[in-house]
Amino acid sequence: MPGRVVWVYDPDSVEWDGSGWWWEVDHFDEAVIQRMVNESITSLGGKDTAADSWVALFAAYNTSHDRGDNGYQHGEKIAIKANINGSGLNSDDASGETEMSYTNPVLMKALLVSLVDEGGVLPEDITVYDVSRIFPDYMVEMCTQGNLKGIHFVGRNNGVADQSAPIKWSYNVGGDTNYLPTCVTEAAYMINLANLKGHSYGVTLCGKNHFGSYINTNRMRPPVGANLHGFLAGAKMGEYSPLVDFMANEYLGNRTMLYMLDAIICAPTEGASITSENSRWRQAPFNGDYTSSIFVSQDPVAIDSVGIDFLANEPVLRERGGTLSHNPGVEGYLHEAGLVANAPSGTVYQNGAGEPVQNLGVHEHWNNAEKKQYSRNLGKKEGIELIRIDPETTSSK
Repeated sequence: MPGRVVWVYDPDSVEWDGSGWWWEVDHFDEAVIQRMVNESITSLGGKDTAADSWVALFAAYNTSHDRGDNGYQHGEKIAIKANINGSGLNSDDASGETEMSYTNPVLMKALLVSLVDEGGVLPEDITVYDVSRIFPDYMVEMCTQGNLKGIHFVGRNNGVADQSAPIKWSYNVGGDTNYLPTCVTEAAYMINLANLKGHSYGVTLCGKNHFGSYINTNRMRPPVGANLHGFLAGAKMGEYSPLVDFMANEYLGNRTMLYMLDAIICAPTEGASITSENSRWRQAPFNGDYTSSIFVSQDPVAIDSVGIDFLANEPVLRERGGTLSHNPGVEGYLHEAGLVANAPSGTVYQNGAGEPVQNLGVHEHWNNAEKKQYSRNLGKKEGIELIRIDPETTSSK
């Protein structure tokens, strides 16, 4: 389904009154979030059940990559890139007790349950990773019990660099040599589980999620060691972006069969303390409540394009994060990715194995913030199609 992005919204998924830590599992309705995940997969795969849609999504990936038309097979490894940025930021503290953002633990569990129960994936074939941060102990425990026993978690404390897999950039970025972890290079499939949130440089979505996918000499802050922050701070249109190299990389973007945005509770920036006040959005349909949403796609450019439309049109974020206001450079990487075969910067983006990249996905903006429609919603044959699903009524809008 080229360009398809599925958006599931259910305000019953969040029950937080603003007290305690934002991430405490009692603040979320696990059954509702599980239903949201299964509904999103069902719609994206275009089948009647989540089980059949998981098969269709794996098969679609394999077909498009000349790997036959089979779905997932037992023994094939799956790496899930979470965004654990706010946890263990400057220490090896594994409590997860921080007001900053990281992957919602209940959503993480729901995705794993769906993969195992609906997708038929063996738990031991799954590794959740972020080799720049520390996974909270409570999250690991809740996601490795019962039918999830055997799932692996790899963080900064136990990530192993594959010395045979250095990242090769399409531009001279300088900095350290960066190695992918073995859990990535050994995987047949990747799932990119990113956050929908603002950032001091603009946005954090699926593209930037891979800032936690490599190991170098800077243990605490690999992106600094890689010299990548300068390409995002003050980014301008028509410039090279390392985010496009991540999308194109033979082990990262090229092996990704599913992109998901965690929009259950959205932080205004990566370093903000999440409060009930600054995570309640004012645009419709949220209208002063939490975002309570999940987005899924197989198109990395389309899902980040939709994410940027939501972020850039949210008053709460525009007021707190100046980089989102009247700053076209925030989406420059999507112009590079959407036109990758003839990128505006003139960069010849390669897949890390010396092969030029011809297509990564489609970029456009919605018609307006009220209707939130894209080209395929308006009857055109190409472009983005945003499907909104309300799990309570199981109706698409």
